[in-house]
Formats: sequence, C-alpha cells, structure tokens
Amino acid sequence: MKDLKEIIGDYQLFLDNIFFKIEDIDLEVDDCELDHICYRVENIDEYNLKKEELSTLSKLLTESTVNGRNIATFKLNNPIEYKNRKIYLIELPAPKEEKNYKSGLEHIEFVTKLPLEKIVARYPHLAFETYGINKRINADVTLKLGEFSLRFHNLSLEDVIKGERPKISQANSSKNNHHKNSKHQKARNHGRPKHHKK
Repeated sequence: MKDLKEIIGDYQLFLDNIFFKIEDIDLEVDDCELDHICYRVENIDEYNLKKEELSTLSKLLTESTVNGRNIATFKLNNPIEYKNRKIYLIELPAPKEEKNYKSGLEHIEFVTKLPLEKIVARYPHLAFETYGINKRINADVTLKLGEFSLRFHNLSLEDVIKGERPKISQANSSKNNHHKNSKHQKARNHGRPKHHKK
C-alpha cells in the first residue's frame, strides 16, 4: 500500500513553499485554521486512480458535482502534521473539460473568523480575487502566489459537508414519499369500478 507522499507528492515541501511566500508578503495566518489542501489531476483516469489510492488512507466524506465536474473530499485517518497544525482533509477535483491542469498539490484553504471583506481591506497591496465573496454557500477570497494559491473561508469544508447532508437526505426522503404516494394512488384507482358512459 502506498503512503501519502507516494500518492500526492511531498506535501511538506509544498507547505514549506507556500508558507515561505506567505511570510514574504507579511500575510497573517497564525489565527486561521488550515482547513484542507487541494490536489489537482490532469485527466479523469488520474482522478479515479487518486480517488482509489486515497481511499486506502482516508474516508471519503463526499463526492459531489460542482460546475460540471466531480469533487471528492477525503478525511485522512492520520492527519498531515505541519509545525503546530494538523490537516485532515484533502480535496480532489476532477478536471474541467475546457481547462488544462498540471498534476500535483495546488492550493491550501484557511478558515478565518474575520469577515472576508476585512481581510481584503487589511491588505490593499495584495491582489485578492473576490469573485467568490458573494457565494451562497461558504464564500471565499483567493490569493495567487505564483504557481500556488490560497483561499480564505468562514466555514470549514467538513462543516459545509455536514450541513449539506440533511438537505440531501430530506430531498431523497421527499422523492421516496412522492414515489410511494404515487404507487398508492395508482393502486386505489386500479381497484375502483370503472363508470361507462351510456
């Protein structure tokens, strides 16, 4: 069985590179939770392979369709330990058809207690991308750091997943109830005598 570094690469070096860039631009993240890291793949075959490999070391929390492609989220049995942080979640997006991605670790995501607008305003010299700041579920802001990037959210990915599960269960329950009611109504109609016009 492969270990995590064999599956996603040298995550310690990846985190060293990102945190070096974070320190270089004086971005304060000490009070933020490092929620998860993202591993990109080049094609759907690699996505399925990495999903299978990660399943040997973690639990699949969810696999959902976002913007036309699947995104799988895994919770590691043993977290990545980096300095004083523990990182349990790995995000694995399938590639979008119209985009080309390089395989490897790409970005990290932080959870902050601060309003996202305040983070952007605090660092006017940094080119935050704010296209996701008005998202209905777990809004975000993104900062590109060369070949890497980081994002800030107000909710952890695991909390978002937990919040979505009741909605999915409720939707499935409604579908099942509708199906049962339809079958019951058909049975009742089948047992009724037919009235013929004279």
